[in-house]
Amino acid sequence: MATTADTTTVTPRDLWTLFEPIHAVTYFSPEATGAFEEAGLRGFWRGYFAGRSAPLGMAGPEPVAAAFCSYAPSMVAQALPSVWEVVTPEQALDVRRSGARAALARLLDGQREGVERAAVLLAEAAGAADLTGRPLTAANAALPWPDDPLDRLWHAATILREHRGDGHVAAQLVADVDGCEILALRVGIDLPRSELQPYRGWSDEEWDAAVRRLVGRGLLTGDGKATEAGRRTLAGIEEGTDRAAFRPWAAADLPRLTDALEPLARTVAATLRFPNPIGLPERTG
Repeated sequence: MATTADTTTVTPRDLWTLFEPIHAVTYFSPEATGAFEEAGLRGFWRGYFAGRSAPLGMAGPEPVAAAFCSYAPSMVAQALPSVWEVVTPEQALDVRRSGARAALARLLDGQREGVERAAVLLAEAAGAADLTGRPLTAANAALPWPDDPLDRLWHAATILREHRGDGHVAAQLVADVDGCEILALRVGIDLPRSELQPYRGWSDEEWDAAVRRLVGRGLLTGDGKATEAGRRTLAGIEEGTDRAAFRPWAAADLPRLTDALEPLARTVAATLRFPNPIGLPERTG
């Protein structure tokens, strides 16, 4: 991680490692998962798809699978639209917000001043996010801004992570890499298959077909390892993601922002497991 003294070395990826853990409590904290279960959404994935897609309204599986990109359509269809028979999107948003807030209140207890400072600065960055071609960013940005600092911090982190995610999908499209292929390519480089395939719902047949397509393009070897061309392709996608994620940070006070986020991210990330399905790297130092 770059030091905050030299802002020229702070990249959008560095900033992602600071705000992504704050957003990720909605997936990995007992408060958040418990809130969805109490609302009647039994099983992790019903809460996940209801909460994350709720800003889009009562969406069906097709647009959600398209926006989420790396999830198998069949997996999305197991949750949507049936979750809307249990909760409305508005109720899912309330559950999502309350669960995330409860988790952050526990994890960041005693850091109120830091939370308030980070919430202001991160909200300024989120307000500068470009919405063009970014459905998940736009849907979250259209939600009312909460007043509570913990809620505001989480909401800003969520807008920014969906902004980065929408840009990542665009970079994949440019590289002609689909939702299953991007996972197989990543597995060929540095993440275990067990952390990606089962959590994205792809069958062995679908996964093997994706590997064959990448082998045919010279991006993977027959045993699933990335070739040099495959590594360049993934690096190009990540570089494109970083370029697409830059605009919110262009006018940000990066020294103040990183100083504010560092202790919060360190505290929250310590509760996550590594490796993890979202590809968040473990913080060191």
